[in-house]
Amino acid sequence: MNAARAENLGPPLLGRLPPEVRKPAYDRAALEPGIAHIGVGAFHRCHQAEYTDDLLASHFDRWGLVGINIRPPMLAETLGRQDGLYTRLIRQNDEVEARVIGSIVRVVDSQDSAEPALEVLAWPDIEMVTMTVTEKGYCHVPSSGAVDLDHPDIVHDLVNPEAPRSVPGILVKALELRRASHGRPVTLLSCDNIPANGTILRNVVRAIAERRGNGLADWIAANVAFPSAMVDRIAPATTEADIDTVAERFGYRDDAVVVGERFRQWVIENRFAGRVPRWDLVGATFVDDVTPFEHLKMRVLNGAQTTLCYLGVLGGFEHTFEAVANPLLATFVRRMLTEETLPTLMPVPGISPAAYVEQSLARLANTAIRHRNHQIATDGSQKIAQRLLNPIRDRLAKGESIALLSVPVAGWMAYLVKASARFGRAWQVSDPFAERIAAIADRVGAGSKGLADAILAIDAIFDPSLAANDTLRANVIAALDGLLSKDPMAFVRHVCAEPIDARLKRPVRSA
Repeated sequence: MNAARAENLGPPLLGRLPPEVRKPAYDRAALEPGIAHIGVGAFHRCHQAEYTDDLLASHFDRWGLVGINIRPPMLAETLGRQDGLYTRLIRQNDEVEARVIGSIVRVVDSQDSAEPALEVLAWPDIEMVTMTVTEKGYCHVPSSGAVDLDHPDIVHDLVNPEAPRSVPGILVKALELRRASHGRPVTLLSCDNIPANGTILRNVVRAIAERRGNGLADWIAANVAFPSAMVDRIAPATTEADIDTVAERFGYRDDAVVVGERFRQWVIENRFAGRVPRWDLVGATFVDDVTPFEHLKMRVLNGAQTTLCYLGVLGGFEHTFEAVANPLLATFVRRMLTEETLPTLMPVPGISPAAYVEQSLARLANTAIRHRNHQIATDGSQKIAQRLLNPIRDRLAKGESIALLSVPVAGWMAYLVKASARFGRAWQVSDPFAERIAAIADRVGAGSKGLADAILAIDAIFDPSLAANDTLRANVIAALDGLLSKDPMAFVRHVCAEPIDARLKRPVRSA
C-alpha cells in the first residue's frame, strides 16, 4: 500500500485497526493530564510513554501525558494531528510487532516562546515532570556537573528570567509560578544518560534559583524532588522506511511512528514529592540508589555504543550492527569491556556483569535496529566523561592499564578532527565542541601529540587533574596517531594483538 494514500492514524481509526496491532486497553476519553514530559522524541515514545500506557491499562488513574517540545521538531503536524496517538514498532531482526500507544493526551509546541511550556508546567494537576532533553540540554559542565554560566542560553535566562530559553531556566520559572499560584509539590525526573542525572538537574535548577533570590531556592528544596534514573532501550531515529512499513503491513499511515528493540529497563530512585505514577507495577524498578545500575549501563552498553560508533565510522561502517558484526571491532570492544570496564563496576543485584556484556553486544547486533553511527556520535563531548573517562579515572587510581579504554577517547578526537578543513571535512558532525576542535586541527596540523595536548586542555570536557596524567596522555596520543593513519583498522588490529602498552613504544607522528 502507498503510505501517502493510507488513512492517517487517529481516534476514529482505533476501532478499525487490524487485530495484530495492539491498541490502548483503556478509555482515553477519561484520561486527565498528570505528567508533563519535555523532549518528545523517539526515545520517550519508546520508553516512558509506553510504561505509562502499560500503567493506564492495568491500574487506570489520571496519569495522562502532556508532551512538550522546546526544541525542534514541531509536534502539531505529527502527534498533534493524530491526537497524541502513534505506533511503536518492536523490530528484532526479521520480526515486526506493532502497538498503538495512547498515553499522550496533548502536545505543546513551545519552540518560539517558553509561555506554552510554562503554562503546562505550572498546572496544579501536573505532579510529575519527566524529560529527555539530551546531555547538552542541562547546560552543565560535563567535567564537573556544575551549571555552565557561560552557556548562551543560561546567560540569556539570568538576564531575562521571564522569557527563559534553556531547560533549567524554564523549570525555574515554572517552579516560581507554581509557588506563587498554588504551591503544590512536584517531582522533576531526568531520563537522560547522565550519571546522577537527578543531582545534576537539581544543581543547575538551584544554581539559577539562587540567583533569583526571594527564597525560591529554599522553596524548591522543600517542595521539589529530583530523583535520579537509569533508562534503557535502543530507539534509533525514525526513517521513511519505518513509516512505509506501517502502511504496507498494517494498512494505515502514521507520521509519528517510532522503532525500538524488545529490551527495556527503567530504574528510578525512590525519592518523590507528592503522588507518583506506579511505574514499578509495570516493569520499572524503584531503588534507594541508582548508581550501580547507571554505571553498568553507561559504561558497558553505552560505552560499547560510543566505541563502535567512532571506530565504526573510521572503519567505513554506517550502522552499529555492521560495526559489531565486524570480527575485529567485536573482539576489541569485548576485550575492552571485559578487561578494563567491568573491574570498575559496583555489584548489581541479580546481574552477572559478564552476561550483561554479551547481552549488550547481542542487542547491538540486531539487524533491524538501523542505528547510524553518526547519530550515536552526536554530542560525544557530553557523553565520554561518564562512558569512558570515569572508568579510566578509576583504573588509573589503582595503577591499572587503560590501553583499551583510551582508544575510543582518541576515536572521538579523530572523529571531530577529521571533520575539520585541515582533514578535508570527511563528514559533518554535531557536537557542542566541534568548531573548537576543528579550529585546533586547523591551527595545530596533523601531529597527534599537538592535537591531543590541545584537546585534552579543554577543561569543560577533561578534568585538569585527569588530563595531566602522563599515562592517559601517552595512551591517547598513541591511539590518536594510529586512528588518524591511513589504515585505522590496522591500528585496532595491532592493539588487539600486542601486549598491553607495547604500542606506546612506537614513535608517533608530529606536525
